[in-house]
Amino acid sequence: MTYETSRLLLAFGLTALAGLSTGVGSALAFFTQRSHGSFLSWALGFSGGVMVYVSFVEILSKAREALTADFGDGVAGWATGAGFFAGMLLIAGIDRLVPSFENPHEARRVEEMSQDMKQRKLMRMGLLSAAAIAIHNFPEGLATFMAALQEPRLALSITLAIAIHNIPEGIAVSVPIFYATGSRRRAFGYSLLSGLAEPAGAVLGYLLVIAFMSPRVMGFLFAGVAGIMVFISLDELLPTAREYGKPHQVIYGVMAGMVVMAVSLLLL
Repeated sequence: MTYETSRLLLAFGLTALAGLSTGVGSALAFFTQRSHGSFLSWALGFSGGVMVYVSFVEILSKAREALTADFGDGVAGWATGAGFFAGMLLIAGIDRLVPSFENPHEARRVEEMSQDMKQRKLMRMGLLSAAAIAIHNFPEGLATFMAALQEPRLALSITLAIAIHNIPEGIAVSVPIFYATGSRRRAFGYSLLSGLAEPAGAVLGYLLVIAFMSPRVMGFLFAGVAGIMVFISLDELLPTAREYGKPHQVIYGVMAGMVVMAVSLLLL
């Protein structure tokens, strides 16, 4: 299947714009102060709320819809669950391979941790979040790109919807890295790089993957990504958020993140 050059450029440009909108969220790091532990607690809770809500409400539903077209409704539910837990096992394995400077399951108060230990933990968490979001953005970029190719008139609304989703995701990367390094530039850069996976997914998909892409492959990809994002939220984001603030600050952040994602979905 071939497309006009102008349509290809439009699809790629809009996909890149949607992916790079993570930089808007990461710009939040430029307006915060490292000494505000309560803000870090709220922001990490917000990020966890975003990732959990979008995983269960949007990504898993997309996965099941794609798998239903291939397996039928009954088997699709089992396949979606299998893909979800496979994603959790994958990121758990990656987590075990990443050098751990503190056991996240044995939470300690911030005052009891050395400054170096706190910074290393936050940096590790930010990088894992960046990896999870990049993995999420990769198939999302391919889906956005192909939708823009097939329905150019809907391209703008699709781009806007994806951009709204990606803005809060940028916070999940930029805030912990900023608090770990004190560098607004590094926080912004890592967040922006995670967004680049979206246009990368579009390019690679068009050049290589499109010949092998099927509803089954897309379904398993989305289900696995949902599992990865939920694992990151429960194992890293929310436990760390509680260490840096009060429980109510965390849950308020989680609720705010979920509200933002819910509103963005309703605006589709």
